[in-house]
Amino acid sequence: MRWQGQKVGDVDAAALPGLEDRKSVLRTVTTPEFAGMTFHEVLSKSALNHVPGASRMPFAWTINPYRGCSHACTYCFARGTHEYLDLDGGADFDSQIVVKTNVVEVLERELRKGSWRHETVALGTNTDPYQRAEGRYKLMPGIIEALAASGTPISILTKGTLIRRDIPLLVRAAQRVPVDVQMSIAMYDDDLQKAIEPGAPSTQARLDAVKTLADAGFPSTVFLMPIMPHMTDSVEAIDTALRRIKDAGARRVIYGALHLRPGVKPWFMQWLERARPDLVSSYLGLYPGVSAEAPKGYRQWLAKRARPLLRMHGLDGRDEDDYPQRGSRIGQGRVGADGFRATGPSAPAPARPPAPSQPMLF
Repeated sequence: MRWQGQKVGDVDAAALPGLEDRKSVLRTVTTPEFAGMTFHEVLSKSALNHVPGASRMPFAWTINPYRGCSHACTYCFARGTHEYLDLDGGADFDSQIVVKTNVVEVLERELRKGSWRHETVALGTNTDPYQRAEGRYKLMPGIIEALAASGTPISILTKGTLIRRDIPLLVRAAQRVPVDVQMSIAMYDDDLQKAIEPGAPSTQARLDAVKTLADAGFPSTVFLMPIMPHMTDSVEAIDTALRRIKDAGARRVIYGALHLRPGVKPWFMQWLERARPDLVSSYLGLYPGVSAEAPKGYRQWLAKRARPLLRMHGLDGRDEDDYPQRGSRIGQGRVGADGFRATGPSAPAPARPPAPSQPMLF
């Protein structure tokens, strides 16, 4: 595997005297409480990842404390990133989890630099920061504390109900910086959710987390993504989803159709052949060749179906296609990484929020 970049050249010149030799820090760990999973503990040279200027994302910086994700969502957009480590984007992505064990200390060092402009930092843009590994490594409290102490706005997108552990910390952070919390909840049929997101918390558990966050002063955005053609795009399915989201206390919904990028499509199609062979030809027609997005006509049809239901349920909703390019709004004042003004306990809600960003969890 390509771990050389994480070995820090065997010597860390910035380490305290006597701790320069870091060869023994890189290790592989298995434990009975995480059966079937392997954790690769690595040293990260950097914590803050700069988003390329040409990106459509309306935030400039991300942090990814983990690579790979035990939520095992068959459609996960990040699967292809595991191939860089000479691991596959299927079973390895679900079970071989890379943990940046020193991410907090590296982040603190980077935030102290005079060049840091305190722009919004987004978490959950590649793999989930509140996946099961977080229960073992507890990296997020240190990350949240470091960002808040430095005056850096925070945006978190997750499927993980473990975020409830950190609500008191997020409340304190929101007194100092804008804090946006977004929960990804795509499936509202329990059988389908268990089949397509086998390692993720249940839909109801995530809705309960949204309610707890709302009670703490964080009326979350829910990502109703991906909407699956022929599986979750009926009026009944969307209506049920929006009703449950509203009842949980969410304020906004961002919806969009399934993406199937090249590193994801083979694994998803294998699942579809096993679970819904009747839909294989339809999906090959919707996502031919290297096409990653559903056709524009389908996305327009979906918008016409979803928008009246959003209005009926009194939810502020946006299609993922409606987000802005990264511009001067982000990282200034109290605008969060999702393009909305922050809605933590210390921030007033806007009368008319701007369009949201595209998520990158999928």
